[in-house]
Amino acid sequence: MNTYVISRELLEQNIRQLKKQANGVPIWAVIKGDGYGLGALPLAELLADNGIERFCVTEVREAELLRENGFRDAQILMLRSVSDRETLHRLLDLGVILTVGSWETAQMIDALARERADIAEVHIKIDTGMGRYGFLPSEMEQVVALYRELKHLAIGGIYTHFNCAFADDRLTKQEFAEFQSVISQLRAAGLETGIVHCCNSSAFLKFPEMHCDGVRLGSAILGRMPFRTKLRPVGYLESEVEELHTVPKGHSTGYGAVWTAKRETRLAIVPVGWYHGFRVSCQPDMTRVRDCLRSAFSALKGILRRQRTYVEINGTRCPVVGAIGMLHCAVDVTEITCKTGDRVIVQMNPLHQKGVKVVYRK
Repeated sequence: MNTYVISRELLEQNIRQLKKQANGVPIWAVIKGDGYGLGALPLAELLADNGIERFCVTEVREAELLRENGFRDAQILMLRSVSDRETLHRLLDLGVILTVGSWETAQMIDALARERADIAEVHIKIDTGMGRYGFLPSEMEQVVALYRELKHLAIGGIYTHFNCAFADDRLTKQEFAEFQSVISQLRAAGLETGIVHCCNSSAFLKFPEMHCDGVRLGSAILGRMPFRTKLRPVGYLESEVEELHTVPKGHSTGYGAVWTAKRETRLAIVPVGWYHGFRVSCQPDMTRVRDCLRSAFSALKGILRRQRTYVEINGTRCPVVGAIGMLHCAVDVTEITCKTGDRVIVQMNPLHQKGVKVVYRK
């Protein structure tokens, strides 16, 4: 059986490193996407065991899992605006902190809370560049009105989300300055901002001066960042050799016959393919000319250098040959000794894993 193995030890090492860099600033752990593929509940339990008990979610079910499994008093922040009445009722029942990103959403939440004779705890979202949820910095009149007119909202925080912290320092600093201006205007008006937070994983690691009153970390916990850090990737997919197959010189393997044997070759067939997430990645951003050029240059380098994909069999790196199929791949094991049933280690992002069992091991 294919299994995605999560190392508790590496996760705990990453958490210790992140807490050290936070220097006392509270960490809000982002467990969206089923904990980035690690399982929202087991990840939250391990985080809680290591002193992190504030969480960010994007789906009602993620909040339900926590509340149903011992996280009755944990602070849970919904990271997106919600306008569906049934969903809002459920989130209020669960005691989730709601995001308010527009005047319309704020009015809806306020009216619903009034119907329930309730007070909804919310954080205000400011849009400094992401362009999804949030008030623009120029919409300060509406933001101030939240405090003064909507009596069934308890504003406990305010935040923004940087769109290029992983790649554009200048833009991130500009967005931070805009966010600080919003905070300054609210305080000058005599309003309490509550918890101020803006750092995602990239901004947290690159800009300690932006940590404010809290930081939101997801990818950093997994140790998967687009630049070099001290963090370690925490998991791998474990499979096994399903079949051994020897092909003659000139024979191909996989769709498209993109690889043919230059000699008699012994192949190990491993039941891991793109369906399971092997060699699957997020779609690259192709909206800017520089992104298109970067992608094309990267592809060209791969062709010229003939970059290969490897898996590990019995402790030895072995090249994957041919096109990776939906459910299988072929590995050249001509130079090693192996047999069916031998353990295969495949490095891949847990966010893309599918159809495999996830386990935590020490």
